[in-house]
Amino acid sequence: MFADIASVFQVVRSKWIMHWLAVLAVSLLALLAAADSHGDDSNPVVLIVGDSISAGLGVPVDKQWPLILEQKLQVEFPQLTVAVAAISGDTTSSGRGRLPSLLTAHAPTVTILALGGNDALRGTPLPLVKNNLIAMIDAAKNNNSAVALAGMQIPPNYGPTYTEGFRQMYIDLAEEYDLGLIPFLLEGVATVDGMMQSDGIHPTTDAQPVLADNVAPVITSLLQE
Repeated sequence: MFADIASVFQVVRSKWIMHWLAVLAVSLLALLAAADSHGDDSNPVVLIVGDSISAGLGVPVDKQWPLILEQKLQVEFPQLTVAVAAISGDTTSSGRGRLPSLLTAHAPTVTILALGGNDALRGTPLPLVKNNLIAMIDAAKNNNSAVALAGMQIPPNYGPTYTEGFRQMYIDLAEEYDLGLIPFLLEGVATVDGMMQSDGIHPTTDAQPVLADNVAPVITSLLQE
């Protein structure tokens, strides 16, 4: 009788061990798949977190600079995709709040932070803007994503101290945190006839390739590292 009971327990224990080995194997495969999704060299993802300039306000969807950027980068990285998470009117504060879920959803190889213009237009204190950007930089890096910072500039009527401090903030952050830097996203656009819409804030359709050209070399460099 006791021999039969022992035999039953042996069978049960063997099945239990096999069950948990199977569970562990499935869990390990899931972890490996998740790890592969981050920074996968064959399928890189570029995430753009931005405002109306990146959302293409007033520009046809198929002419917006993120799509042009994707097409340019795909010449060297055929499986690359660009995920656009840009919202008109977005600030660094709201961008900071929504970034964690975006990082989880897209697992980007490179994250482009193209925010700050709306903060400046509202006269947001620079230390607050800087702290928000730092939090976003840290979040992206902790998610194994390289970071590119898209700098912005504002008109001189905000005063030289604020105007220059705002411009320099992007440069300083890029140096301190070893980031890719687009010094001024609107370089070659902001002061060129026909490149800005009537509001003087948003680039025209003709300007979109220039924006993509401003960004592409920085992203290419980060992808090659």
